[in-house]
Amino acid sequence: MNDHRKLGRELELFDTDPLIGAGLPYWLPDGAAVRHALEEYVREAERRAGYRHVYSPVLGKRELYEISGHWSHYSEDMFPPMDLGGEQVVLRPSLCPHHAVIFRSRGRSYRDLPLRMAELGGMFRAELSGVLGGLTRVRAIQLNDAHIFCRLDQVADEVQSALELIREAHRALGIEAARYRLSLPGKGGKYVADPELWRRAGALLVQVLEEAGIPYEEAGGEAAFYGPKIDVQVVDGAGRESTLSTVQVDFHQPARFDLGYIGPDGKRHRPVMVHRAVIGSVERAVAHLIEVHGGAFPAWLAPVQVLALPLSEEQRPAAEALVRRCIGAGLRAELAGPEHGTLGARVRAGRLVPYQAVIGPAEAAADQVSLRLRDGSRLPARPTAEAVEQVLAGVAVRPS
Repeated sequence: MNDHRKLGRELELFDTDPLIGAGLPYWLPDGAAVRHALEEYVREAERRAGYRHVYSPVLGKRELYEISGHWSHYSEDMFPPMDLGGEQVVLRPSLCPHHAVIFRSRGRSYRDLPLRMAELGGMFRAELSGVLGGLTRVRAIQLNDAHIFCRLDQVADEVQSALELIREAHRALGIEAARYRLSLPGKGGKYVADPELWRRAGALLVQVLEEAGIPYEEAGGEAAFYGPKIDVQVVDGAGRESTLSTVQVDFHQPARFDLGYIGPDGKRHRPVMVHRAVIGSVERAVAHLIEVHGGAFPAWLAPVQVLALPLSEEQRPAAEALVRRCIGAGLRAELAGPEHGTLGARVRAGRLVPYQAVIGPAEAAADQVSLRLRDGSRLPARPTAEAVEQVLAGVAVRPS
């Protein structure tokens, strides 16, 4: 079993410190590189799928969450309000209220819909210390979130498109879903009391799942407080299950925020809000990727993609030139010189790097590079420019 908490520290991806606080990990340079590559991938995938990105504050007035319903249904998981200039502000537990306000900030027409609004934004959950662990349960979360504002007749297509975007990302990341869960309300006051709302939203999700031929299991008590959702579940090496990606249908918040658009009949209509997270929490996604790949990330995601290995100090200038060339081409490259040990020791230390570039006297004299792949195979020496192009082509490969 690859425990991301142990492996993440050994590989110097992230760490924690009691002075910063429990559930508040910090990212080291290699971990930050993985996170950045993941975030850029998601942004680009969303852009191609027709999403527009926004930024919104991590704070909001308490009144914002009273309107959204978070304060009455979710306040036990929120940090206490802070008094600021006679007002109470709260660290947000979710991005959807901000996006609802952004939607209503302009007049909207049916021609604007569906409006797909995405953000990689921070949010905060007051998790109890007993459930915190590594990157999977944290108090400061970077969420890959999006909200689609659409007409009722567009909901099924938007949910289906969101599920396909999730499957596409999982293939690129080497992730396999354990199961799809239809998360429904349970008993108690945690949920919005509107049976018709739940029936309509649940029926739409079931329709999409069945038309797509996706097997699913129903789970009571796992819904969001405002509506049912499709949760894409993953399992770690110890058999622990968690939600990575999700799609939700929400009739509640559009009504609470009095959202509207002008239809073709010239009248005002209420949009439906589809919540969607392709990779969910960036922290949880990276934790799962560490465990799935054992630190040997796909080349496009690896913190170091090229490791230059000069045989001796005489080849250091050639190795440094290769690193500069790789960085200039957009690759993440580093140099491990003889001061780090024998060539064999350096090869073993860099075993998780997708491409190792060995430069001996012959290669340096001819401006060539011998590439060694992560599986141990070696490629014949070739001109440096050609080797860099080969690495770029390999890094561009993402399973689809």
